[in-house]
Amino acid sequence: MSFSKDFGLGIKTYGKALDIIFSNGLAWFFIFPIVINIILFWSGIEVLDWITTYLKNLIFDSSGLNNAAFFGSSVLKFLTSGIIWLLFKIIFFFLFTYIGGYLVLILMSPILAIISEKTDKILTGKNYPFSAEQTMRDMVRGIILAIRNMSIEIGIILFFFILTLLPIIGWLIAIISPIILFFISSYFYGFSFLDYSNERYKRNIKQSVTLIYSRKGVAIGNGVVFSIFLLVPFLGTTLAGFISIISVVAATISMNEVE
Repeated sequence: MSFSKDFGLGIKTYGKALDIIFSNGLAWFFIFPIVINIILFWSGIEVLDWITTYLKNLIFDSSGLNNAAFFGSSVLKFLTSGIIWLLFKIIFFFLFTYIGGYLVLILMSPILAIISEKTDKILTGKNYPFSAEQTMRDMVRGIILAIRNMSIEIGIILFFFILTLLPIIGWLIAIISPIILFFISSYFYGFSFLDYSNERYKRNIKQSVTLIYSRKGVAIGNGVVFSIFLLVPFLGTTLAGFISIISVVAATISMNEVE
């Protein structure tokens, strides 16, 4: 099958995925992203508050502002606190926007493994008795692959960043690199969703890499939808958990059609 047909397959299976989810009693799995989002939000706020408080105290102690009694010190402390708070909010937003997708995949990995298995049973009629050991293997593999893909993607991003520093062609690379990196991210996200089927079919990671690369159009098409939702301002990571459920069902449908 050509790349364009594979790409189209990766996208069109989302419609079938929604039908399977809502016609086979799988919609209750959307409860899990709600719980995960609450945990992520609370944890993020706590960590951010701790970092900003620690950094403020460090700056105030080293500069002597904590012991200063003149009126201007209060104003200076207020401005410093505001700058630190705003700076870390911005850093946290961009960092979370990037790694948030992979963080969701890691936290959702046991749920996604179960949903992929249930989807395969609906499509093929094959019975997969629950196995805590298999679920654990699926979860560990999902985490390993998410970390692997994120690491490779970070390496590619750094490579493109270095290229933008080159004279003359650097500006051109800076213009086109966001588009290229978007599709690279889509491939790796789609890879993660497709791999749940490969794990169930007893393919090792090397075999999975080879197979998915040969059908990279499917992986990119599947991952594009997930990536688009990640780009939604302020809500991308919140939506990612919900979309990941639909994405893994769509990926399982795709894998059944390309087998």
